[in-house]
Amino acid sequence: MAPETMATTTDAALLRLFQLVSPALPVGAFSYSEGLEVLQHQGRLGTAAELQQWLEAELQRGAVTLEAAALAALGACIARWRGGDTTAQIALVELDAWLLAQREAAELRAQQRQMGQSLLQLLAEVTGPLLPLPVPAPVGLAWPAAFAWAGACLELGSPVLEQAYLYGWTANQISAAVRLVPLGPTEGQRLQLALSPLIAQRAQELAQAHPRSLWSSGVGAGLVQLQHSELYSRLFRS
Repeated sequence: MAPETMATTTDAALLRLFQLVSPALPVGAFSYSEGLEVLQHQGRLGTAAELQQWLEAELQRGAVTLEAAALAALGACIARWRGGDTTAQIALVELDAWLLAQREAAELRAQQRQMGQSLLQLLAEVTGPLLPLPVPAPVGLAWPAAFAWAGACLELGSPVLEQAYLYGWTANQISAAVRLVPLGPTEGQRLQLALSPLIAQRAQELAQAHPRSLWSSGVGAGLVQLQHSELYSRLFRS
């Protein structure tokens, strides 16, 4: 491949990646705080330093790490399915269900389903048929499996897909905090930049890990996510 052709291919892949993590992606992520709203009500989220500590802990050992680690396995199921292995459909749905079960709060499970279906619908409308498959595409896939599907549609692989997943999650959390704390947009951008090395490191690690060999120790996150439904006044859906 000529250097200029390679550069064009790389540029096109990067542009597709940017589109996938764009805040303009209409999947409804802006309406969820994943428990940050409860922390703010409890007075435990009032500064950028407190938010950074929370996000770093989640990137190290939260449920989001299991989801990022599952992207390669989900993508492999999709590739096998495209190749005619119909048993891969079962493996895909089972892993999707296992990931969903790692989210303790009903609001978080509803969030994962809603965002996943919104992304699959968007892909179908933007790219045409999701992928050539021996049987119709599944319905009801949650966000991680839909994200892996997007990676297949947009020809994005590891570790950039894991980087995009963790970056997008972090950006949405910071966006929620900007509205909740309130955290100024400049401080939010400073925090996103500060977390970049950790995101890159975890993406590399998780791209080579199997999700079932990992575990989530985000007990605090699970508790505040469960408490969100009990808030008297809410800005966010989770």
